[in-house]
Formats: sequence, C-alpha cells, structure tokens
Amino acid sequence: MRFSLPPLRRLLLILLGFSLVGFNLAGCAFSGASGADPGASAPVTSIQNKGSDTMVNLALAWAEAYQVVNPRVSVSVTGGGSGTGITALANNTVDIANASRAIKAEEIAAMQKTGIDPLEFTVARDAIAVIVNLANPVQRLTLPQISAIYSGAITNWSQVGGEDRPIVRLSRETNSGTHVYFLEEVLRLGNSDNKTFFSADTLLLPSSEGITAEVRDNPNAIGYDGLGYVVPEVKVLGVARETGGEYFFPSVATVNDLSYPIARDLYMYTAGAPSAVEQAYLDWIFSPSAQDIVAELGFVPVTAPLSGQ
Repeated sequence: MRFSLPPLRRLLLILLGFSLVGFNLAGCAFSGASGADPGASAPVTSIQNKGSDTMVNLALAWAEAYQVVNPRVSVSVTGGGSGTGITALANNTVDIANASRAIKAEEIAAMQKTGIDPLEFTVARDAIAVIVNLANPVQRLTLPQISAIYSGAITNWSQVGGEDRPIVRLSRETNSGTHVYFLEEVLRLGNSDNKTFFSADTLLLPSSEGITAEVRDNPNAIGYDGLGYVVPEVKVLGVARETGGEYFFPSVATVNDLSYPIARDLYMYTAGAPSAVEQAYLDWIFSPSAQDIVAELGFVPVTAPLSGQ
C-alpha cells in the first residue's frame, strides 16, 4: 500500500530539500576558497607605463622581471615617444611616463594648471651614437660637422673626408625625446638662442630599429640611436665637441666620465608623489638586479634614486 503525503506537506519537503542542497553547495564553495592560497584571490594591481621608444625595451624587461618579484603587480608598457608619454601623464591616462629627455618647463606649467605636479626620477643614462654604413670610410666627426650635416650645410660625404656621395640624413620623428635632445644639443650645440633646424630632406623614422636598418642597408646614410640599439652591422663614429678636440666613442665609461659629448639621462615621471604600489616599483628599479638589466641592454646604470621636479 502506497503512503501518500498531503500535497501541502509534500511541497514543503521539496522546498526544504532544495534549500539544503543550495546551502551545501555554498558551504563547499566557501570551504574551497578558504583552503586556497590567500594571495591567489587578491586583486592584481596594474601600473600603466608609457612613453619613450628608446626606453621601451628596457621598460618591458623591467616589467617582466618585476612580475616575478611581485606577481600581484602587473606593469603594462607601451611606447609612442617621450612626448606621447608626458601627454598621457598630463591627461591622467598613465601612472608613469618614460622620457628620454627632460620634461619641458611649459609641460610642467600646463600640468600644474590642472593640479598635477610631476615628479622626475632619473632611472638610467644613455649615449646617443652617431652611426653610418660599414662601407663608409668616415671614422669620426665633430659636433659642428654633425650639426652642419643635419641642417643641410654639408651635403656630400667628401666634405668631411669621405667619398663623393650625397648624404642621406635619418632622424627620429618629432614626438621622440631622442629627436628633441639631438635637435637641442647637437644641431643647436646646446645654445638656446640657436634656431637651427633639421634639413627639410631629413627622413623621419618612427623607431630606433628603423634607423639602424636603414643605415645598415644604405651606404650614404647617417643616423643616430641610443647606445642600447646599436648593432655590429653599423659603424659608430667617434665624436669631438669641437674642431681640434679629442674624439670619444660612446660607452659606459665615457658617459660616466662625461667625455662623450652626446650623453643624456633617461627619466620616469609620476603625477605627483607616487602611490605606494608605484613607489615600490620605482624603488625596485634602483635595485642592483634592475640596474643589471640596464647594463645588459646597453644603457648606463645609475647607483641611487635621483628625483627632481
């Protein structure tokens, strides 16, 4: 004989059963979470880092190494040029801007109008190498000669001891910090009143690798690149500050002793005081392991945090 529950009682038991199943599942999920590694469920903090193409490989190497040091922080790196990075910092779309030139007074003033007081950190140093094709017999140039070449006053290699060939000038694009530094310190010889500019037929290329590739393939070309981008397939020229001066080649030693005339600092900028996460990352950048990466990539290490603006 089958025993039959009244309909209302049967419905209550069914609902109670579903409630118990739901409670057990929730309890299992909670138990699983509590038994897991607490760090695995912690949110990942992201640092947005943008700017200098000269620094992009260095910044990427730092970001990758820091992921091992602190897996809970993800550093996202993009290039685009120093000016692009500084603009992004001003627009509050990045946390750290990379720059291969110092921030300009007018850029600081524009940021301060919006309540941003940029802070500068010198994170590495660099030499700008002047490069030519391996087949070019020219071995060295003075800064005035390089200025005359890029301004268009010198147009043929025979004018500086080379063969009778037209000079093909290569430069980074105008949003590049390297372009700005080369304009101010080489073409204009560090004179703020000098209005010399690049010759109109100078070819503007978007990357350091592009300049290296063109110099390697074109026997008439001259270009300039950060020391970390120089490859054996191009010739690096010795450079003297002035006519009759001593010639030096770019290296860690000649950058540190200030003998090589085309050397500069590399910077990171934050929009005011860094957050705790950003400060920890910047502190790590000045650590021996991070500065070893600087040397490995052909740049010049710094030994202590250098902050400015």
